[in-house]
Amino acid sequence: MTPKKYTKKTAKQVHKSRRKKYFFRRWVILVILMIALVGTGLYLRQSISYYYALYFNKFKHKKLHNSEKEAARIQRILASNLDKTYGFDVSHYQNREDIKWDSLSIGNKTIPLEFVVMRATMGNRSADKHFDEFWESAKKHDLIRGAYHFYRADEDPVIQANNFLENVKLESGDLPPILDIEKIPKRKTSKKLIEDLKIWCKIVEDAYGEKPIIYTYYHYYKDFLKGEFEDYPLWLANYNDVPSPSPDDEWDFWQFTENGIVHGINAKVDLDIYNGNSWSLKRLTLD
Repeated sequence: MTPKKYTKKTAKQVHKSRRKKYFFRRWVILVILMIALVGTGLYLRQSISYYYALYFNKFKHKKLHNSEKEAARIQRILASNLDKTYGFDVSHYQNREDIKWDSLSIGNKTIPLEFVVMRATMGNRSADKHFDEFWESAKKHDLIRGAYHFYRADEDPVIQANNFLENVKLESGDLPPILDIEKIPKRKTSKKLIEDLKIWCKIVEDAYGEKPIIYTYYHYYKDFLKGEFEDYPLWLANYNDVPSPSPDDEWDFWQFTENGIVHGINAKVDLDIYNGNSWSLKRLTLD
């Protein structure tokens, strides 16, 4: 077969075509690298801003401070959970004038607080005196709201459930109702306590169509509740120097300190982590 011959003109065109393809491939690679760089920056922006503020723009509250040990523990927890969503608790233990609702953040002002959980009722008859005002303030400032009932273990579960329902009107976008159980009954067995808690949950679930969130301390859950509320969202309090509130169980919320210092609040508060991003938290809320 006679070898194919190229003219100078043909060779020039081939060379030109190859150069175009070469530069096109370089531009494609460059664009991909730029997109990857921008995407990485967006993904790590929380970490970057957190560590920059930690070393170069540290916030010190004018009134509040923690021990060196507690401050270091909180810092470690924040650094390990920068991809999660943060919130706080309030009740009548915080004065109304102590909270500036439009400027709430932690982590040297780099981590916004996106949800707030507030005590609504206690036992058979009691209601938190600041609940209504806090509830409206949270809505006004676009915070995801949650309301909890402090359960008194020796009182009646039906009356307690009705107390909560009479005082709390949850709306679309609010967290499901929350049951706070911390005390051991003095006049009931552990078996009877579980039965009563399930009665409270059933009444409230029927009213709102959503399973309540169960809040308790890690050891209380492990000793009394484990295996009884497997299908319920779980909110654990654990103030120890641990990487998560429970080494064995799935959890939705973690109250990791009662000594939270927040930019915008002139009193210490309980701080919470939701085990997911903001979008995931919104999916948990009522329709």
